[in-house]
This record gives sequence, structure tokens and C-alpha cells, in this order.
Amino acid sequence: MHATAHSSVPFENWHIAKPAGHGRKGVVVAQELEAARTGAGVISTGGNAVDAAIATALALTVTEPWMSGLGGGGFMVAFVAAERAVRVIDFGMVAPAALEPSDYPLTGAAGAEMFGWPQVEGDANIHGPKSIAVPGSVSGYGLAAATYGRRPWAELVAPAIALAERGHRVTWWTTLQVAAEAALLARYPSSSAVWLPGGLPPSMPQEAGTSYLSMGALARSLRLLADEGPQGFYEGTLARSVVRDVRAAGGCLSDADLAGYSARILEPLQLPRGDAVYHVPRGLTAGPTFAAALRGLPHFESATPEPGAYGAYAAALVEAYRQRLERLGHAGDDGSQGCTTHISTADADGNLVMLTTTLLSPFGSRMVLPDSGILMNNGINWFDPRPGGPNSLAPGQRPLTNMCPIVATRNGAPWFGYGASGGRKIMPSVFQLASFTNDFGMELETALAQPRLDASGIDTLVHDGRLDAAAAAAIAAVAPSTPWGPTSFPSMYANPSGAAITADGGCVGAVHPYSPVSGVAAA
Repeated sequence: MHATAHSSVPFENWHIAKPAGHGRKGVVVAQELEAARTGAGVISTGGNAVDAAIATALALTVTEPWMSGLGGGGFMVAFVAAERAVRVIDFGMVAPAALEPSDYPLTGAAGAEMFGWPQVEGDANIHGPKSIAVPGSVSGYGLAAATYGRRPWAELVAPAIALAERGHRVTWWTTLQVAAEAALLARYPSSSAVWLPGGLPPSMPQEAGTSYLSMGALARSLRLLADEGPQGFYEGTLARSVVRDVRAAGGCLSDADLAGYSARILEPLQLPRGDAVYHVPRGLTAGPTFAAALRGLPHFESATPEPGAYGAYAAALVEAYRQRLERLGHAGDDGSQGCTTHISTADADGNLVMLTTTLLSPFGSRMVLPDSGILMNNGINWFDPRPGGPNSLAPGQRPLTNMCPIVATRNGAPWFGYGASGGRKIMPSVFQLASFTNDFGMELETALAQPRLDASGIDTLVHDGRLDAAAAAAIAAVAPSTPWGPTSFPSMYANPSGAAITADGGCVGAVHPYSPVSGVAAA
């Protein structure tokens, strides 16, 4: 008997737990533990949760580079203690002004990467120079640091510089990530030079010891970023280098695209639920879809999520996604190969930060720029290559994305926050986690270990095989659902993390237990 794509066969057969972390000064949670420790160090030396989130994100440029980096974009949702309010920083990507939809002709075949788009000739929207959108990460980090942080910009970049000078620490997870994208990385000489030494994916030594992979020119670029400040990425030495390399390869990114980009501070959607108010980003994110699902979720009477709760989650999420796809169009990433990272931080002053940042696909455009060593996004793949739709390719436009960081307050005070990577699987994950914590009183660690379902596919759902038959039946009553265990790869229910501030001012962080290199660092 052969297992199907959604078989219930338990490919990973073990019990895993990752304990929550508690910090007196603060906590930092990240999908890669070394980067989380970098952020915790910033809190320990006087920084706040915003500083820690930025330093962690910059460190991930080296320690988890296939997920995010200087060439990406994203969203931050933060309870700002000094303002006693939640703010959103939107640093999403934008299509270049000179983008020509005619440069992405359809072949008539189904598209690659299971993103749901019809295939573009040469997969130009998926990898290579024409897949690159205007990056927003550096602008977002800079705006957050200048507005809400405490520490100087150069101090936040310094740990990432040291890591880049040392090199990427090779683990088995590195080997898996690189091997999965080796065919595309091999197409670009500068990418191959970094990620395929000797023509093969790097591997860690089997004996005790550590190996490091050179990140090319990235350390030099980070030093420039520290010296010139974040605006240097958009109008300085780095800006000129990035544009020169992208255009030499055939892309349309321009000096004006970078100089005209700026992250922005926005007000969140505020969604009451019981004693809590959920704060999620507006606009072309999954925040409005979260709001639609919340409107369809009944209030629960039980103390734990009984089978009916899972049926209610499925019904609310499916209807919300139907509305999203009808009104807004598809966001291309179905989550199976999403390239995103999420950082959760909290500090003793009451700052609570949820930062989700991405290159979109694994290794983004798969292009490491030769002069700067910066790995660029493939944000153009968010757009529908078919004309005439609400999310179709167009110059200067922002695409529909799937990110959904959330901060919950209670009586005006910060309570908890969640976020995740995983494309369209992000919102269903965050939605259920918020319910587990708010509706059923679960601690972060318990909520993150609780079985979930994924409803992003609408017509065919997936549920954690650990759920009992009654819960499975309640889900299947909404739409056909197949079981899948909580595997590390693929991550069928997204890869979430969270942080909270307790009633006595303590800081707690926790991670998805099946995320192999994630962790909590306390300060």
C-alpha cells in the first residue's frame, strides 16, 4: 500500500516538547535559537523588545537566511508601552514601477511550486531577476528602531555583522533547506558559490565539531548598513549596488524604486473577543480574513476545545477564506513551500512585539547578488499573472499577502501575541492559537502543542491525526478532511510562536514544538 500526499501514516514517530521560557527582563522567540539569543542579549544590555526583534531579524539574515533577510519584507504588530497602544509597521514589498505584465507570458500549463498560478514562461515570476519586488525589510526595521527602540542602529546591526564574518553555522536543517532548492540555486553563479560549495549542498560533520559556510559579501554589506544607516539601503552605497546587480541580470528594479520606498506606521484592526481585544494588520494581509473568521466563531461554553469547537473553527475559517478569494483574489503561496520567519519578543516594560518577515519562497528569488551578497525576494510571485483580477500583476502595486501577526490586549494592557510562517496556513494557525489562549485559558506552551486543523485549502481540509474521531467527524462535516501528523517537514499547520506578559509583569515565550531549530531565549 502506497501512502498518498495526505496519508495518515506517521512519518515522524516520536513525542516532542519544547518548554516555555521565562525572563525577568524579557524574552525573545525565533525560528532559529542562535538568533533568538542575539535578541535576548540586546535586552540584557538595555534594549527593549523592539530593539530585540530587529537585532534578531538581522541575525536571521545569517542563521536562517532562506526564510528572510535584507532583501525581503513583512509586518510588525507591537504593543508600545510608552503609548499604551498597539501599532502596525507595514514594510511589505511593492512591484517595481517599470514592471511590464507582458514580461510574464503564460505557457498554458499549470504553474510550478503548487502556488496555484498558471505557469509563466521560464518561471520568471518564481525565480530570477524578474521575480524581485522592491524590498521593505530594512526600511521597516529602521522605522521601528527610530520610533520605538532604545539602542543605536549600529548596535542592532553589530551582532549580525559578527555572525556574517564567522559564517552560517551548518546543521542538518541547512542541508535539507539547500537540497530542496539546489536545482534553482545552481542556476545563479553567485548563489551556487555560497550555497553549493563544490557543487553540492553543505553538510555538517558527522563527528563532534562545527562547520561554517562563508556568506560571501554579506558581512561587508552589513557593515555598510551599520555605517550608513537604514536609509543607505535605499539611497546609499548599498542601494546603488543592489540596483546595478539586479538590472545587470535583467530585472527592472530602479534607483527610484528604492529611493521612493518607505515603511509606514498604521493603526491595526481591533477585534473584541471576550475579555480580549485582538489587534491585527489591515489591508493586503490575512488580518481582514482573521476578522471575517472571528465574526463566524461562536462563543464556547466548555473549558477545553471539544469536538464541536473544531467544527466551528473549520466552518468559520472556510467561510472567511471563501470571502477572501472572491473579493481579494488568491495570494499565491499555499504554504507548502512558504519562506517566512516569525519573531516574538516581550520586555519587562510591557512592550510586546510580533514581527513576521519573509522572502516569500525558500531562498526568495534564489539570487544572491554578487556584489553585496544579499539574497533577494521573489515578491512578484504573490501577484496573479493573469490580467484583470484584484491581485493581478501591475507596476507599483502591493500584493496580497498571508502574514498575520496578532497582539491581544486585556483591559488595555498587553496580554499575548502570536505569529507564524507557512503561507496561507498562517492565519488558521494564529486564529486557533488565539482561541486556545483566550477562550480556553491555555498557557502559550500548551496552546502551541494543542492539535490544530488547516482550512486554507477550503475544499479539502487537513487535521492533526492526534485529534479523536469525534473532532475529526466535526471537521469533516464542514469539508472533506484528511489526517496528517504534526511533522517538522512539511509543516502542515504552519510554524507559529508566541510571547506573553503575565499579570505580575513577567515575560513568557514559547515555540511550535515540531520546529527543529527554533527556541526561546530569556533575558
